[in-house]
Amino acid sequence: MKIKNNCKKLQEISAFKDTLPYERFRSLGPSALTDAELLAIIIRTGTSDISPVQMGERLIMMGEKYAKGLAGLHHLTLDEIMTVPGIGEVKGVKLKCIAELSNRIARSRTADRICFDKPSTIADYYMEELCHKEEEHVITAFFNHQGILIGDEEISVGTVKDASLSPREIFINALKNRAVYITLLHNHPGGNPAPSNADVELTEQIKKAGKLLGIELCDHIIIGDHCYYSFLEHKVGGTYFG
Repeated sequence: MKIKNNCKKLQEISAFKDTLPYERFRSLGPSALTDAELLAIIIRTGTSDISPVQMGERLIMMGEKYAKGLAGLHHLTLDEIMTVPGIGEVKGVKLKCIAELSNRIARSRTADRICFDKPSTIADYYMEELCHKEEEHVITAFFNHQGILIGDEEISVGTVKDASLSPREIFINALKNRAVYITLLHNHPGGNPAPSNADVELTEQIKKAGKLLGIELCDHIIIGDHCYYSFLEHKVGGTYFG
């Protein structure tokens, strides 16, 4: 009888720990919750060995290799998330969707502050998306005649050493999006954003092709490890911007 009572008490304590973040939310609101507690509400249930809050703490610790706090969750793969005990595919997919939603909300809030002739605003907008990629990803950002961002497209994914693309691909997408100005972005997985000779040559080709089509290349921004290099801010290889 005593053993059964002890087991019942342990189950009640475990259940209390699982519902505690929810109760704190009801009493104090979401701003009072820690990052781990917010994740715990999404995770909902734990196991006999680990509570939802502890699961949240583990996820945050795993993501710290990419970024502090909840920002690191965006970069964790589904497989990495599922290594946490008690998190299966369904919970993992939910967490990835939450991370993507938060990323899109953050980007939508900063989109209005992007200025096509201010590289820092563009670099900040794409930084988290590109800085942790293990391959080179090339994105073209499209701007209208007022210099407002109207869209973007990923046009190439290469190996760690190279992302091959041509001016033709870039301007097909620019014309499709009715862009007047474009900015080219890509990442350097090694973390150093300094341009290579190939980067300089490609930029010159795109700049010349844009003049013929009436679509101006405003900048080529290379994203490194939370840093960037802007061709607009540096006169590189004789290519003139501005």
